[in-house]
Amino acid sequence: MFKIFGWAFITLLLSACQPPPATQVTTWQTPYLYWQLKRTPLQAPLLIPVEQVTFAQITDTWGAARSAGRRHEGVDIFAKRGTAVLSSTQGIVREVGSNTLGGKVIWITGPELSSHYYAHLDAYAEHIQAGDWVEVGTLLGYVGNSGNAKNTPPHLHYGIYLQGQGAVNPYPYLKP
Repeated sequence: MFKIFGWAFITLLLSACQPPPATQVTTWQTPYLYWQLKRTPLQAPLLIPVEQVTFAQITDTWGAARSAGRRHEGVDIFAKRGTAVLSSTQGIVREVGSNTLGGKVIWITGPELSSHYYAHLDAYAEHIQAGDWVEVGTLLGYVGNSGNAKNTPPHLHYGIYLQGQGAVNPYPYLKP
């Protein structure tokens, strides 16, 4: 009898851990959701994270020279200021904040515990916050030129970081 009730409880617990779209993840769901993300493969093609931009409109800017001897560790997706920035993967919003280079940024932990970096935002989506579960296509914010991009046309800097490898070129992941 205990085995039946034990499995019923586990089944109930796991069904409660299923992430609802774009909502705050509870503390007890977090380990299960990270475990789920870790075992989910990061598969191309990912959703292009700027609304109404096609792959043909994107240039591979990976490795291009940047100030202070840096190399570009992402792809810049140019669009009109205020264009919607969408999550390219499902995952957990790790950080909503700002830094000197990226300006207004969002970090998402996605499949295979990859990190997805959305930078130079003009503004964040109204209710997006650290701890949220997002699905592919969830609105994160809006294209801008914050941070060190203040003298460039509005664009999204999109980067992918893999565990054990660091930054990788996102361009092939966006290719259809």
